[in-house]
Amino acid sequence: MTHIRLTLMATLAAVGIFASAPASAQSSACQEGQKILVERQSIVKQVSELMGGGKKKQVDPRAACTVFGKLVTNGDAGLKWMSTNKDWCQVPDQVVQGFEQDHKRAQTFRSQACGAAAKMAAAEKRAKQQAEQGGGPRLGGGLTGTLSVPKGAL
Repeated sequence: MTHIRLTLMATLAAVGIFASAPASAQSSACQEGQKILVERQSIVKQVSELMGGGKKKQVDPRAACTVFGKLVTNGDAGLKWMSTNKDWCQVPDQVVQGFEQDHKRAQTFRSQACGAAAKMAAAEKRAKQQAEQGGGPRLGGGLTGTLSVPKGAL
């Protein structure tokens, strides 16, 4: 959760920096940076909602993979923009460094979420194949909830 807060703080700080720059000094490139950061704020909000907004919630890895994928794509665009326009748009080094760190964390979380989603998909596929073949696991008499009791003397 702290990575989300850090990302949000860095984003808000960067948006504040761009908004406070004199209007005559802002170019379309600086405005493009603002668009990237506003989009990032929206994605961070989606991440927060996915995580339950501070409440402990079971997260669906497939949904997390999708949202973190968007965050990483946005981070790639943001880093590219910052490397090109940092000086012209007066982006402090601390904002760039914070953005880079948050981007690395987002990449790690995306990797973990997408890995878990792939494992879930593979497990579901195996279960479906076993169910179609009739060879599913038979614990306690199968998935019917019945238990066969041996006949005869115990």
